[in-house]
Amino acid sequence: MPGQRVLAIALLVLGWSTAAASKDMALVSNKTNSVTAVSLAELVKLCKGQTNRWPDGRPVTFVTRDPGSAEMRLVLEKVYGMSKGEVSTLIATANHGRVNHPAIVIANSDEDLVRKVESTPGAVGLVDVYSITGGVTVLRVGGKLPLEPGYGLHGN
Repeated sequence: MPGQRVLAIALLVLGWSTAAASKDMALVSNKTNSVTAVSLAELVKLCKGQTNRWPDGRPVTFVTRDPGSAEMRLVLEKVYGMSKGEVSTLIATANHGRVNHPAIVIANSDEDLVRKVESTPGAVGLVDVYSITGGVTVLRVGGKLPLEPGYGLHGN
């Protein structure tokens, strides 16, 4: 019986670690942003700091977690297609010379990311779906919302 208990605990822990690695991400926006959807190609440009302004002229700020954090694995694979070191370099390059309004802002946690998006007009960010609050708007990516079949930022 003790062996069965150890096996049950090991399977439970393994299930938790698999669930943690398979999180679904959502693109959230500041409530004042008029954009409600982006294509996957537009998302890549946002994440790389290549989109400077929204159609209404408002500056774009992309808020993200540290590329080296475990939470960013899905984004590194599916959006950037780069290593964490390459993404860190990309962020530094995108922000070069933009002291007053950086293209990309790093958040310390999902809660911090949501707060920064809430308080920055024109801001968007990628966050775990379970960290979404009423203070942000969830944008469609490729015509889909998180948890819909075929959504591009679904963890495996």
